[in-house]
Amino acid sequence: MNMPTIQINQTRAQIQISSTPGRQTIQQAQATVELSQPRPEVKLSITPGRLSIDQTEAWADMDRKNIFRRTREEAAEGRQKAAEGIARRAAEGRELAAIEKDGNPIVSQAMRNTTRNYQTGIAWIPSPGSVKFHYQPGTVKADVNVQPIVNNSHANKTTVTYQPGGVNIQLKQKSSIDFKAVDKTI
Repeated sequence: MNMPTIQINQTRAQIQISSTPGRQTIQQAQATVELSQPRPEVKLSITPGRLSIDQTEAWADMDRKNIFRRTREEAAEGRQKAAEGIARRAAEGRELAAIEKDGNPIVSQAMRNTTRNYQTGIAWIPSPGSVKFHYQPGTVKADVNVQPIVNNSHANKTTVTYQPGGVNIQLKQKSSIDFKAVDKTI
């Protein structure tokens, strides 16, 4: 038997999607840094220390005296020796004047005048403490005036750019339905 049948062909619709991504950029510029510090003002006042050393007595102990001191000492010693010599001669004169008394004044005077007593020893070593020291310490006075730091730094703005993305949807293929009548034998 021949029976007509209907044949249906269907094509589905197809869509095409294309997208462009969004773009975002962030730029941060470096901060502007302006720092300065003026030099501090420093004022110093210095009083130097003073050291005085007096070696006069040490040199005198070593018999190296100032000419004026030596002259004074020699003059004083000369006056003393002259007075001792006058006293000795006066005493010897009195002894000779009393020659009639006991003893032999000429022999005793000769014995006294021929024997002398000399002092010996090391004379060039100064005595302890003969060098005098005097120290007056110095002073340092510092006046420091510190200046403050000048800070003119600032942060720069951040630059943000944004380009939005997009989605494009298109119909790539339309949908369709075909109907056909076909004779079919069964």
